[in-house]
Amino acid sequence: MTKTTHFGYQEVPVDEKTYRVREVFNSVARRYDLMNDLMSAGLHRLWKRVAVETLAIRPGMQALDLAAGTGDLARAIAQRAGSQGHVVLGDINDQMLRVGRDRFIDEGHLEGLSWCQCDAESLPFPDAYFDRVTIGFGLRNVTHKESALAEMNRVLKPGGRALILEFSHPTDATLKTLYDLYSFTVLPTLGQVIANDRSSYQYLAESIRKHPDQETLMEMMTTAGMSDCRYINLNGGIVAIHTGTKS
Repeated sequence: MTKTTHFGYQEVPVDEKTYRVREVFNSVARRYDLMNDLMSAGLHRLWKRVAVETLAIRPGMQALDLAAGTGDLARAIAQRAGSQGHVVLGDINDQMLRVGRDRFIDEGHLEGLSWCQCDAESLPFPDAYFDRVTIGFGLRNVTHKESALAEMNRVLKPGGRALILEFSHPTDATLKTLYDLYSFTVLPTLGQVIANDRSSYQYLAESIRKHPDQETLMEMMTTAGMSDCRYINLNGGIVAIHTGTKS
């Protein structure tokens, strides 16, 4: 019997999900930043700023940013790590990495950065290599989240910290109703008008609903070997920041 997993609200063969996710982000790559600003009314920039401040980056640190996309988190981390630090931008999607790298080239900001096309479930880095590992708005697209969390923990140095910034589950019933209405009406319409791609943004809305809630994700991080796992909600739980420490 073929094993299946969710792709939004669809059930697809496990080995097909990665391909489908790649196709989604190939489609949206060029309009990704514009759509983020429109979808969140610019709030995604604040969420990322809070996430980076939570990490307590120090000069000289080595960091890995998974699902790095166009590099917003990595840019802020690199600024704090300074000239002696290094940030690797990892993403399974080559189009997203290409768009992000082009942005850095245009800005003239390449020092202390490198790019790696990689799968979060099987990272090509040695044990205990990074001081910080982050994944922003990407874990929900990973097929085997437990494997990705275990890999994040593996490549962290003892005492290093992992951070997951992700859409989550609103804690207020009224807010949840309004959020659902926005997600399944406004969001796909924006995708159609701005990116000529309704289906990808329908998937993004569905993938958020299939993502584990705050408490479940925190338990998954603990199971993956992290200690001192905790989370904070932003905007009533629409977004959550989870952190854990390598023992």
